[in-house]
Amino acid sequence: MVLVKANKVLSIIIPTINEAERLPLLLADINFYPHQFELIISDCKSSDLTELIAMIGGAKIIKNDTKSRGFQLHNGASKASGEWLLFLHADSRLENCWGWKVAQIINKEFNKAYAWFFDFKIEKTGFSWFLLELAVFIRSSIFQKPYGDQGLLISKELYFEIGGYKNIPIMEDIDISIRLSKKTKLKRIGSKLITSSRKYIRSNIFTNAIKNASLINRWKKGEQPTNLAKKYYSNQKS
Repeated sequence: MVLVKANKVLSIIIPTINEAERLPLLLADINFYPHQFELIISDCKSSDLTELIAMIGGAKIIKNDTKSRGFQLHNGASKASGEWLLFLHADSRLENCWGWKVAQIINKEFNKAYAWFFDFKIEKTGFSWFLLELAVFIRSSIFQKPYGDQGLLISKELYFEIGGYKNIPIMEDIDISIRLSKKTKLKRIGSKLITSSRKYIRSNIFTNAIKNASLINRWKKGEQPTNLAKKYYSNQKS
């Protein structure tokens, strides 16, 4: 495989709250990116070793008092120096080919007109997990609705043009996808982003999907995100 020479600096932004267990694995994947990049950890009062791990990994650490992933993501983007931004969840893993795929995209000027996402892959195997992956593929590729656990690659120019992530306690990824889909096309990067099964493992994945769909519908009808966040996180604990 011939690596593409990247002439654009990539800023990678990861929001964290107590991610010391998962973060080192993601940082190891990121460090295989063969070109210049900036790593930003946008942390919210972690009480474990998250900040130390980020420092060892060479990250710029941004401390936030507001417990909101949307706020953390936007705060990180506001302080990024790269021409392109890549948003990732801390419990994700990247495929070996990810850097080559991303470099191909950011080196072509016309790709700045689009937003880009990874294919969803769960860390577990089995038929029910395959069905979940298939459903996400249909939702994101056909209906242009990728979620946060698929990452987001976007030029800084386009990100701020559409207003970036909003400071809301939940649905920040759906909100930005909707605004992006009204402005441009969301395209596949062509590489998988492997996500943790921890938010699915405590309950039946189909029951969990129905509950999440209900919350999204209520949000679209105008229910306050703070109320939905309480419901969502109570589901995660049950």
